[in-house]
Amino acid sequence: MSTTPTRSLSFTQAADDDLTIYERSAPGRRAFVAPETDVPTRPLDELIPGKLRRKTKPNLPEVSEPEIVRHYVRLSKRNFDLDTGFYPLGSCTMKHNPKLHERIAALPGNARLHPLQDPAHAQGALELMWRLQDALSKISGLPHVSLQPSAGSHGELAGVLLTRAYHEDRGETRHKVLTPESAHGTNPATVTMAGYEVVKVATDTEGNVDLDDLRAKADSDVACLMLTNPSTLGLFDPNIAEIAKIVHDVGATLYYDGANLNAIMGITRPGDMGFDIVHFNLHKSFTQPHGGGGPGSGPIAVSDRIEPYIPRPQVVKRPVAGVEPKADTGTYDLDYDRPKSIGRLRGFQGNYGVFVRSYAYIRSLGAEGLRDVSEVAVLNANYLLAKLGKLGVLEYLPAAFDRIAMHEFVLSGGPMKAQLGIKTLDLAKRLLDHGVHPPTVYFPLIVDEALLIEPTETETRETLDRFAEIVAEVLEEAKRDPEIARQAPYGTPVRRLDEAGAARRPVIRQPLTS
Repeated sequence: MSTTPTRSLSFTQAADDDLTIYERSAPGRRAFVAPETDVPTRPLDELIPGKLRRKTKPNLPEVSEPEIVRHYVRLSKRNFDLDTGFYPLGSCTMKHNPKLHERIAALPGNARLHPLQDPAHAQGALELMWRLQDALSKISGLPHVSLQPSAGSHGELAGVLLTRAYHEDRGETRHKVLTPESAHGTNPATVTMAGYEVVKVATDTEGNVDLDDLRAKADSDVACLMLTNPSTLGLFDPNIAEIAKIVHDVGATLYYDGANLNAIMGITRPGDMGFDIVHFNLHKSFTQPHGGGGPGSGPIAVSDRIEPYIPRPQVVKRPVAGVEPKADTGTYDLDYDRPKSIGRLRGFQGNYGVFVRSYAYIRSLGAEGLRDVSEVAVLNANYLLAKLGKLGVLEYLPAAFDRIAMHEFVLSGGPMKAQLGIKTLDLAKRLLDHGVHPPTVYFPLIVDEALLIEPTETETRETLDRFAEIVAEVLEEAKRDPEIARQAPYGTPVRRLDEAGAARRPVIRQPLTS
C-alpha cells in the first residue's frame, strides 16, 4: 500500500489558480482605456483593405491590470527553469547564461538595429558578426564560417546541402549518408529531408564507431558521415583519425555535429580531427539556453574545399581603397557574389541577439577560459558519476559503458526496472518532486532505459552531491514502495500527463464562450 510522499515542491496554489485568463474575464472590465484621439482620423478602408480585416471582433479576455500581471507571473512560476533549480540537461539544452550577456544584447545598438539597415550604417553589427566568425573558425580549426543557420538542426541541413553541392559540382551523384546508431534524431531526419538514404553504422563494445562496419558500408555511393565526437554516449572516439581516413578515401565528406562541443573547446578542434563541416550550437555551447523552443543559432564552419558553396550573403571585411590593410582598418559588408552558393537559408543574417551573447561569452573567457569551461564540464560529469557509484546508485543504474566520460554520461535503468519495479520515466518524474529537472530519458536509443546526464561546468560540487543524494533517496524509496515513483510527480502544477497523447493530439486552443 502506498504511503503519501512527504517531499514535494512548494507549488501549492490558491483554489482558483486553475482558472484560465478567459475564465477570469468579465464584460466591461479594463486594464487600460485609451483617451479620445486628438488627431485627424482616416477611414479604416484607407489603411487596411476590407478583405484583410476580420469580420467579427476578437474574443479577448476582459480583465483588470492586476489580473494580467498575476496571470503572467503565475505562468512563469509554473515553468521549471535554470534560475530556480538544477537542470542536468546541460549544454545540450540548458547551459547557464550569464546575466551580463542579457544586458549587452539589450543595448539599443544591438536590440534596435533594423534588419534591413544598409550595411554602411550597420558597421558595428557586421564587425561583431565578422569577429564571431573569426573566433568560431579558430575554435573549430576550419577557415570559413557562415552564421546563417538558425539552430543545430538547421546547421545540419546546411552541412548536408553543402555536401550535395560539393559532389554535384564534381559531377557526382551519391545517395547515402552514414550516421552512427547512437546519433541525435535530427541526423537521420536531416538526411531524409535532404533526399539521401540513411545508413546506420554500428557501435562497438567500447561505445565507439564500429570500424569494421564503417569500412563495410563506406563506398563510392556514400556522400557523408555525420558524427559527434564526443558521441551522444558521452565518449570520445579514439579512432577518429582512422574514421576520417576511411570516409575521405571513398571521396565522402566528414560532418561534425557540434552538440557536444562543450567537452572539447580549447582542448582539441574538429578541423584537426579531419572534419570538413562543423555546426555549432551557439545557443548551447556558447550560452543562451533554448528551453521552450528558441531562439537558436547553428553556424557552420567549413574547409577550403567546401567554402565555395556556403550560404550567401557572407559577412566579409573589405580593405579601404588607398589605405594599407591592418587588423583595425577596413569596412564590413555582405557578399552576395557567390555563384556556387547553396543560397540563402533564412531571412536576414541569423539570430543576431544570439550572436551578441555568444561573442560576449567568448571574449569574456578567452582561449584559456574556454579550455577551462571544457575541463570543468568533464570533471563535473566524472565527479558526479563517481559520486553516484559511491552512493550505490550504479548498482541499479549502471553506466552504459565503463569508461572515463566526457562532459556527459549515460546510465541504463534496466536493472532498476527489473529489481525495483520502476522505470526511467518514473525516476524522472519523481525527481521533479525534489526540485530537480530530470535529465534526458530514453536516449540514446541503443541503451536500455537510458538516462543521459550532463551537469555542465557551472554547477557547484554541493549541487552535484545533492543531486546524487536525491537519486539515491528515490531508489531507497522505491525499495520500500515503488508505487510512489510510479504515480509521481505530486507537487507540480499538473500531475503525470499522457505525453504520447499530448504529442499526437495536442489541445492548443482555449474553448471560448460567447
